Amino acid sequence: MKRIILMGAIGCGKTTLCQALLGKTLVYNKTQAIEFHPEMIDTPGEFILHRQYYQALSVTAAEADVIGLVQSALDQEQIFSPGFGRVFPKKVIGIITKVDLVKESRALTQVRNQLVLAGATQLFEVSAVENIGLEAFIHYLRKDLKKGEENEDLY
Repeated sequence: MKRIILMGAIGCGKTTLCQALLGKTLVYNKTQAIEFHPEMIDTPGEFILHRQYYQALSVTAAEADVIGLVQSALDQEQIFSPGFGRVFPKKVIGIITKVDLVKESRALTQVRNQLVLAGATQLFEVSAVENIGLEAFIHYLRKDLKKGEENEDLY
């Protein structure tokens, strides 16, 4: 199973996504510090919004197999600077959350483009609340890094 670190702005849905993937009840919980789970690492949104925390992200990312850049489909602001993912010598994916709340497809297209510009090589569009896209995301995480085999640790 790939271990993923989730990075994104405050309120983009990182913790809710973790709760959904771990089969927990969805309850808003502001992440105050880095939270380590066997399958994932949840980071506070402040770590993306303030450059002085980038070093903490870089060091913590060493514990993960894949970097997950998380952005809400509702957030049209450029969260990640262009090429942000190149800092990490690992696969970088983009995770667009809250897709169930999108009113215009143009907004979703803009977030997709922003994540690709930041360095995401693969995109997942999910809603933890409505259980949209989670199955494909879980399948991706379960695929073994070398053998292509799946395991059943998540969900």
